[in-house]
Amino acid sequence: MSILGHGIDIVETARIRHLVEIHGQRFLDRCFTPSEQAYCNRNPKRRFEHYAGRFAAKEAILKVLGTGWSGGIQWIDIELIREPSGQPRVILSGEALKIALSRGITAWHVSMSHIETHATASAIGLAGENI
Repeated sequence: MSILGHGIDIVETARIRHLVEIHGQRFLDRCFTPSEQAYCNRNPKRRFEHYAGRFAAKEAILKVLGTGWSGGIQWIDIELIREPSGQPRVILSGEALKIALSRGITAWHVSMSHIETHATASAIGLAGENI
């Protein structure tokens, strides 16, 4: 297993709250899959922390891919689900999956952390395992 890339990002929770207040469900549907929204909405008090964590993780993953939001990648091409253990897992689709495979990335390690004001995430793209 080889590390092919690493990305990190930090997001202000207030920024995500502001985007939801301005753009509502349109923003949520553009940036988060239905399962991500269901997870984030389970705890209304920490809702924006969870959204900010996933937002930061998606940005970190894009840094690993080396593309930013160019090349036709959509926010929902990157999905973060929660394993029964609590560990986050990356699921790629569309252009994000194509780019990852073209770079030889077959597995991911991702970590997210958040508090009321900020969320941070780190992503590592690996070769040698299955996505």
